[in-house]
Amino acid sequence: MSSDVIEQLQEKMSNSVEALKRELVKIRTGRASLSLLDDITVNAYGSTMPLNQIGTLTIPESRMIAIQPWDPQMLALIEKAIHSSDLGLTPTNDGKLIRLSIPQLTEERRRELVKQVKKISEEFRVAVRNSRREANDILKNMKKDKDISEDDMFRLQEEAQKETDNFIKQIDEIAAGKEKEVMEV
Repeated sequence: MSSDVIEQLQEKMSNSVEALKRELVKIRTGRASLSLLDDITVNAYGSTMPLNQIGTLTIPESRMIAIQPWDPQMLALIEKAIHSSDLGLTPTNDGKLIRLSIPQLTEERRRELVKQVKKISEEFRVAVRNSRREANDILKNMKKDKDISEDDMFRLQEEAQKETDNFIKQIDEIAAGKEKEVMEV
């Protein structure tokens, strides 16, 4: 029963780390990445569809994304969806495909993005700490209900702290890697 608490804690913390990775992928680094377009949806055929389900997305150059819709009539809708997104990119339509040029980031913009990375990673550190607090509360209740001894509670709380430290370290490493990637010219 008490080891289940630690397993649940590990699972929650692992989910937090995965969510952090997904969040950081969305931050533009000056290099083309198809994950920039993950949140863009297009109103097509009477429903809202993700961009990757209505065309082929490719990266022909390090600073360019090409979108080739399977139905050429979708070009205008795709262009409209990109304009209305918060990407800040201007699509170029040549009648067959849409090109997105990823501009070089300015030093000021890089610093803003680093601040954003730090803010996001701190949110996930807090989530990991909250998971630890929840686990500790469960352990205290188990001790109060006499399900575990006081020694077991302290041992499991130490284990929870070690897991927390481990996952915080992972978050710090991921954030540092993303900061380095953002600052690369």
